[in-house]
Amino acid sequence: MSDKPSYLGLLNAISLGESEAGCYLNAWAAVTTDPGVRKVISTVALRESEHGMAFAKRLCELGYDVVPRDQAEANEKLAIASSPTMSDKEKFEKLGLGRSVPDRVESDVFTRMFADTTVDIQTGQLLGRYVAEERDSGRLLAGCYSALCTQANGASAAPAALSATVVAGLEARLGRVEELLGCLVEQLAARN
Repeated sequence: MSDKPSYLGLLNAISLGESEAGCYLNAWAAVTTDPGVRKVISTVALRESEHGMAFAKRLCELGYDVVPRDQAEANEKLAIASSPTMSDKEKFEKLGLGRSVPDRVESDVFTRMFADTTVDIQTGQLLGRYVAEERDSGRLLAGCYSALCTQANGASAAPAALSATVVAGLEARLGRVEELLGCLVEQLAARN
């Protein structure tokens, strides 16, 4: 029987994919002229880069290295993202970003990650945080893409309005988180 964890391939794939995404999203943020798009893309790029490093670190802690893969697809995505002539909306479409976030477990790719019941606690915690951040990043990207589509369809949304749209969405989510935390604090206080 092997002591090699069954989920090493998953950790490796996440590390590589997230590192590549961080790279091409940073390149996109550097060339976009829209400050609202830049804010969203930069935020997601930071998350992706950190995920790539966190999963590489976890592999190292388990005694393994990241196994590289062919860079052709990553190079293609980098060329799209760094293009100074392609619109932000076109980049979303060519990179397959900004799609709506699944609202059902059956259509959520992340739920399958927890099917392996041999995942250790530390890796499970890392996967949980990763999934939560990926879902939020998906919502951020979907909101940004939606605003770009509205703008492209003749609405008078200027770049500043796009930024306001993104900020309003973030503020609403943060308000909801604060509300839930308040309820949790009240419940904990009532128990004591």
